[in-house]
Amino acid sequence: MNELKATRDGYGEALLELGEDKRVVVLDADLSKSTRSEKFKKKYPERFFNVGIAEQNLIATAAGLAASGKIPFASSFAVFITGRAYGQIRLNAGISNLNIKIVGSHAGLLTGEDGASHQSLEDISLMRGIPGMTVIQPCDFIEAKKATKSIAKHKGPVYLRLLREKLPIINKEDYVFKIGKGVLLKPGNDVAIIASGALVHEALKAHDELKRENISARVINIHTIKPIDQEIIIKAAKETKAIITAEDHNIIGGLGSAVAEVLIKNYPIRICMIGVNDRFGESGKPKELYKKYGLTKDNIIAKVKSLLRYKDKEVQK
Repeated sequence: MNELKATRDGYGEALLELGEDKRVVVLDADLSKSTRSEKFKKKYPERFFNVGIAEQNLIATAAGLAASGKIPFASSFAVFITGRAYGQIRLNAGISNLNIKIVGSHAGLLTGEDGASHQSLEDISLMRGIPGMTVIQPCDFIEAKKATKSIAKHKGPVYLRLLREKLPIINKEDYVFKIGKGVLLKPGNDVAIIASGALVHEALKAHDELKRENISARVINIHTIKPIDQEIIIKAAKETKAIITAEDHNIIGGLGSAVAEVLIKNYPIRICMIGVNDRFGESGKPKELYKKYGLTKDNIIAKVKSLLRYKDKEVQK
């Protein structure tokens, strides 16, 4: 499909449907227009709470609502909700294991011109490190909508990572989202490209170009980074020559780290991580930033060829 929609819009639409359940409440830190929780606010004003620019209070208030039996969705920019409120998330969502849905919008380099102060590149690492926390990053509008509905039914704390930029829609309306289950998008036996979020689209473009060069690339969408689908990763490792991970996040603590942890314990194989290499972002157009930081189909293709050349040399030895 050529239609472009942002994952944050899928979240906003899902909230409207979830609003029929009176247990669902929505909180925001004065960014409801940007996070799209504004839609819920207009339809269900009595169950919407703007706490102001006070992310610690946002999580603490959500915790109180969760403790009273509500299903709170607390949203703000990813960099603020995971950074400024980390202590409250660790205590209330983690240690207390309360049923809080933490939604971080405007994550990654796709936040663009807002620059390093707003481009959260370490939020997955922060949330993944909290025991009991589920971490999800949808790849398109439909997956974001389905994920939002799914986490409303899930018991326990969840971090849902959303993006500002509009992305092509990959999935169909009948797509079934399952927490913790990766999705095989393209088969292939030469190399496996395991991607999340916006990089799923780059991986699919890379697949098409590699196919024209007779390179068979498997593409896997890992929307749930924790708990990660070990089965689909191990299977890919056994059936291909190498693994590449691709994400709009620091390669330390993100998808690449999560995949490497699975492989080193179960089936060691050569792996290359594509992501932000231990640095902060900067202000710029999203596409220009992706090119500068190597988050493109061209870099994926180059890494695939490099890995396959290495494997061929191993075979010749």
